Amino acid sequence: MASEIRVPTLGESVSEATVGKWLKKAGDAVKADEPLVELETDKVTLEVNAPAAGVLGEITAKEGETVQKDGLLGVITAGSGAASPTPKAEKAVAQAAGASAAKTMDGAAKASGAIAGDEPIAPRNNGKAGDSGPAVARIAAESGVDPASVSGSGKDGRVTKGDMLSAISAPRPAAPAPAPVQVRAPVAQDDASREERVKMTKLRQTIARRLKEAQNAAAMLTTFNEVDMTNVMALRNQYKDAFEKKHGVKLGFMGFFVKACVQALKEIPSVNAEIDGTDIIYKNYYHIGVAVGTDKGLVVPVVRDCDQLSIAGVEKKIGEFGKRARDGQLKIEEMQGGTFTISNGGVYGSLMSTPILNAPQSAILGMHKIQERPMVVGGQIVVRPMMYLAVSYDHRIIDGKEAVTFLVRVKEGLEDPARLVLDL
Repeated sequence: MASEIRVPTLGESVSEATVGKWLKKAGDAVKADEPLVELETDKVTLEVNAPAAGVLGEITAKEGETVQKDGLLGVITAGSGAASPTPKAEKAVAQAAGASAAKTMDGAAKASGAIAGDEPIAPRNNGKAGDSGPAVARIAAESGVDPASVSGSGKDGRVTKGDMLSAISAPRPAAPAPAPVQVRAPVAQDDASREERVKMTKLRQTIARRLKEAQNAAAMLTTFNEVDMTNVMALRNQYKDAFEKKHGVKLGFMGFFVKACVQALKEIPSVNAEIDGTDIIYKNYYHIGVAVGTDKGLVVPVVRDCDQLSIAGVEKKIGEFGKRARDGQLKIEEMQGGTFTISNGGVYGSLMSTPILNAPQSAILGMHKIQERPMVVGGQIVVRPMMYLAVSYDHRIIDGKEAVTFLVRVKEGLEDPARLVLDL
């Protein structure tokens, strides 16, 4: 007995996916619940598991194809060795192809009949019979007006010559302007032969679209500051072993940054707000998105209610999200609903950057590389581990004073981490 492999529920507002990579090939033996194929949506990459044990007898959706929810991906047949596609599956594919061809031929025949006036034209909108006279067909061929779109005034709703002439003379709505297409400049033949063209994944297309939308929609501005990481690093070095032993997770810097941001967001609520039309929505909860880089692109899982979590709680959630993000196991709902985002380019060596807003949020904090630099402290030049911080914000809702004050509060919390523990 054959088992069908179908596209699972993709998540809210996600209707289609692209077949990314088949992990098995036709004829391979598979186990129940074994991963078979990766699907890429505009938000996540997910694996589809085998619904039953057997042999992958047929792959109906090839890599790169777009599939809809509940669409057929392939068929698993009974058995434990290589197998060709089942006769039933072959018959189904053949029937589908035949139906498609018949539909195409039928459409062509109807179009031909409409021009020649050989058969009645049935309006699709009202289901009434059309005019079978040659005058309507001739006018349709000359004007391009489809009689099926014309309301008939003749007997039984038939479309008459007068109806066609009225439709032609009636003003037509202006066609929407085509979206601008980016045209690539000509490339020398010698260079073209050394290029490789790869289709963007759904996730990468969404990243590109959302970032450009954020730039176009917001009045984006960035303010900078720097933080002395001496005290945070000393605290981390002092307690990192005991922390990991008790909580089962390493003590990083992100927990401190999240808590510092939450404190600052409470003081400057506009940074935790968003614009909705002519309204400002102030959010009295703190769902912090933490940007995670993967080999498929940037994803932003959301740590919810960070004000109710300890530093250990934040570190645990971030560690869990980071691992699942790299494995492509994040759920769509885990990347929705954030109120503020933190992006750490420092892990890649970035010294300074201007992060782009994660719409519809109004601000994002950029962390950077810790670098020892000479600083003047108490009139003396000393070497301190310093980090540049950047806050990009939507100037429509956040004033410069608020953005600068927010960043100063983050700096103060990190330079005196006891304030974070004591919630001061």
